[in-house]
Amino acid sequence: MSQAAAKTDLAQSTPEHFDVLIVGAGISGIGGACHLQSQCPEKSFLILENQDQFGGTWRTHTYPGVRSDSDLYTFGYRFKPWTGKPIATADAILEYMEEVIAEHDLDSRIRYGHVVRSASFSSEEALWTVVAEHKGSGETRTFTCSFLWMCQGYYRHAKGYTPEWPGMDRFEGPIVHPQTWPEDLDYKGKRVLVIGSGATAATLIPAMADDCAHITMLQRSPTYFAPGENRNELADMLRELDLPEEWIHEIVRRKILFDMQVVTRRSFEEPEALKAELLTAARAYLGPDFDIDKHFTPSYRPWRQRLAFIPDGDLFKGIASGKASVVTDEIDTFTSRGVRLKSGEVLEADIIVTATGFDLCVLGDIEFAVDGEDLDFARTVTWHGIHYSGVPNMAWVFGYLRTSWTMRADLIADHVCRLLKHMDAKGVQQFVPTLRPDEQDMPLGPFVDKENFNPGYLLRSMHLMPKQGTHAPWTFPQDYYVEKDAIPAADLEDGTLVYGTRQQARRAS
Repeated sequence: MSQAAAKTDLAQSTPEHFDVLIVGAGISGIGGACHLQSQCPEKSFLILENQDQFGGTWRTHTYPGVRSDSDLYTFGYRFKPWTGKPIATADAILEYMEEVIAEHDLDSRIRYGHVVRSASFSSEEALWTVVAEHKGSGETRTFTCSFLWMCQGYYRHAKGYTPEWPGMDRFEGPIVHPQTWPEDLDYKGKRVLVIGSGATAATLIPAMADDCAHITMLQRSPTYFAPGENRNELADMLRELDLPEEWIHEIVRRKILFDMQVVTRRSFEEPEALKAELLTAARAYLGPDFDIDKHFTPSYRPWRQRLAFIPDGDLFKGIASGKASVVTDEIDTFTSRGVRLKSGEVLEADIIVTATGFDLCVLGDIEFAVDGEDLDFARTVTWHGIHYSGVPNMAWVFGYLRTSWTMRADLIADHVCRLLKHMDAKGVQQFVPTLRPDEQDMPLGPFVDKENFNPGYLLRSMHLMPKQGTHAPWTFPQDYYVEKDAIPAADLEDGTLVYGTRQQARRAS
């Protein structure tokens, strides 16, 4: 018996049943519930959330200045107009989500403090059995569902990724990861060293700079940043015309997506010209004497890693003012008072912040089993980046890495609802993504092509992820402009989704 199946036996004997069980009450889970409620109103559903409130990422991260790195016209839901600044604080995003929950009466559909431990599928019953631990009471609670919708995200919320550097135990001050920011951390008048150069570092540094004695960004290699005003000129103009917010939201959303498509295309077709524009924008803030080549000229082409937007150029302004600085070098060792770099330079600090990224997890680190066999997710092949070969009645939301995450969450929600209706019309209770006979020996590649996109958190954990094949539907292009047409048009009867009934499964067993 698998570990997941064994844990199921330990749970209470009278599970609650729902047509659909959604794991995660973050941006994907709340959005999925809204789509399900409107498109499949006859389906019963429940959301299980391991935190004590909704919000996911925006509840986990509490570091100074925490904000979106995607514009909220596309990161927000298509059915809920965004009316604030394009780059929004965590508080504003949580307020937006709270309104969505209230408007759709979802609060009674969410069970907070439920940590899902295992999920086991039975083909004979066409059911998932999900075992969760209630954090408040320590009780084990069991749920069954016909369809499992994994919206728990892609990284471990309890702990971020911090490399092991020599001498870390010698440093006399606190070493803090932004993902677990202490409420009582006092950095006023202190020297702060931030290791990392991604969106988190670019957020932290300007938010802390006025209160610190000095703050330094230490990066091993540069990152592309795109500075600009934190406003949308088109949205402002349309509001002057007194258009309905629903119209403004959709028009601005389409314009942003169009502009992003142009930037993405240019990153492949004319990377040097795009690179020059980004560096010119940085130089406008930092001045002609700043060493742009050393500190803000990456070795990779634009968009091969996430292009971080800097609202109102705040990071560059902090550096130009002298309140913040940037050092490009590698760490040799930590010392009692800071770090010594490989160049020999010593950076002294009272506090060190490791803005070094996420620790990716697969399917929420939940133990999965199918018909008594433990699931090795790395041995599956993805179906449009939504379903996985050999895994019945399940969808996993993995969003876009360039375009806003929610754009893909919306596409997946539409697809799930279409698939559930299709199954009802066929009179079947289960489907299994299955490679066709002539696809059994198809060459397989990584879930995300590193030549397309290669952030560290993906490269570190790609061996744990599913594979993709050479042709649709066994591919995951990570391209909204392809998938916005491909996913709604996906053929549900091309032989790659093998449907069945409980009776057929029982006879086969």
